[in-house]
Amino acid sequence: MKLRSMIWKELWQRPTPMLTSLLAVTLGVTAMVAIQNITVFSEQKIAGDMESLGANVLVLPPAVTLQDYYSADMHGHTMPEEYVSRLALARMPGVENLAPKLCVESNVDSIPVTVTGILPQSEFQAKAAWQGLGLISPVGSDRGCCATKANVDAGADDPNSLATTRTVQELDDRDVILGHDLAAQLGAKAGDELAVLGEDFSVLTVLPATGTIDDSRMFAHLHSVQDLSGAGPVVNVIEIMACCEDAAGSLITNLSAELPDTRIITIAQVVETQVAVNGLMSRLSWVFLSILLLVGGASIASVMYANVTERRKEIGTLMALGASRSFVTRMFLGKATLLGLAGGLGGFVVGTIVATVLGPQLLGISVQPMPHLLAVGMVAATVVAVAASFLPARRAAGLDPCLVFNDA
Repeated sequence: MKLRSMIWKELWQRPTPMLTSLLAVTLGVTAMVAIQNITVFSEQKIAGDMESLGANVLVLPPAVTLQDYYSADMHGHTMPEEYVSRLALARMPGVENLAPKLCVESNVDSIPVTVTGILPQSEFQAKAAWQGLGLISPVGSDRGCCATKANVDAGADDPNSLATTRTVQELDDRDVILGHDLAAQLGAKAGDELAVLGEDFSVLTVLPATGTIDDSRMFAHLHSVQDLSGAGPVVNVIEIMACCEDAAGSLITNLSAELPDTRIITIAQVVETQVAVNGLMSRLSWVFLSILLLVGGASIASVMYANVTERRKEIGTLMALGASRSFVTRMFLGKATLLGLAGGLGGFVVGTIVATVLGPQLLGISVQPMPHLLAVGMVAATVVAVAASFLPARRAAGLDPCLVFNDA
């Protein structure tokens, strides 16, 4: 009988003892693959959000725990809109733009939507008290600010600029701007009428896809959202587009002094924290893999030793019929190799599915399969399975057929 046939026959006839071992190996690879997938694509999302996010400083209510800087206004806490006026009147060096926002939940055609109230830049410019404050840098400014999407083409009349600069120049009190995904869900386009917060609004434009949470939002005039929702003159967050050197320097101190009852967050701080969390998750994935593979290896070794003990007579008969010691060793190691390959493959498939499902739901990130993790998982699982089976295989190969039959 060929070696391959004997291995498959052994696995087919005695599947139960190996299931526990296979499960432990599979779980180890699953944990590694799932966490690595989420970590890698979370880092990519951070990079993409940083590229598309104009604001680099956030002013938040003091009770807010920041979970996702790109949806920092989705926390339910509010602060007075008057804080925006105070910041504007403070004439702080480095403040390129202010973008107060208020988010409320509503329904459009029985579909739940997040309505985000925004204040168009024309509102700032229309107030005499705010004239000449430099909230929008003039073209050709030599203030030394780094070029960001927050100040490139600031003041453009295109409402689609909201997708890149996080601000819009003009927005009537009964106009709404739809994110790409929400527009598709509602089947709405520019010029359509939608009933929002009990009033009819006209769709001004549909934003291009950004790959961020804004794709599923609806934007309306801040004061309309405040009035119709009954929230009053409050906001959830004030986004500040600041010069890079000022955001890293004295601006934070000045903001904290001006608004001591708020929490001031820089995007750099948030990203550093998120990167640290991602690094911890990545290291934990390898710890989980190591622990579960050790458990699986110990289980495989135990099962293999028990298998050798139970099959002493069969092994002795096989050797008496001419099977060499290397043949017996390869038979046990071949079975272990198949278990490792199966555990690695199964762990990769399950881990990828888990990451693909949980990534969008828990973290709002899109996860795609990472083929190189298949090789990593299969190699790790196979090495552990073979190593755990090596001593039992050598023990089986060292049996003396004569002694085996005498013991019987």
